[in-house]
Amino acid sequence: MQDMSHDPLDGRARPGASPREDRFPRGLVIRLFAYLIAGHLVAGFLYLLFLVGAQNQ
Repeated sequence: MQDMSHDPLDGRARPGASPREDRFPRGLVIRLFAYLIAGHLVAGFLYLLFLVGAQNQ
C-alpha cells in the first residue's frame, strides 16, 4: 500500500524510495517534447501565412 502522507512537492526523498520515482515518466517527456515541436511548427506555419498574405495586399 502506498504511503499517502508523502508530499510530492517536498524536495526530500521519502525513506525506501527508488531514485527512479524522482524523475518524470519517459512518456510524459516524449509527449511534452512532441507537443512543443508541433506547437512551434503550427505557429511558424501561421506566421508564414500572415507574412505571405500581407505581401499580397
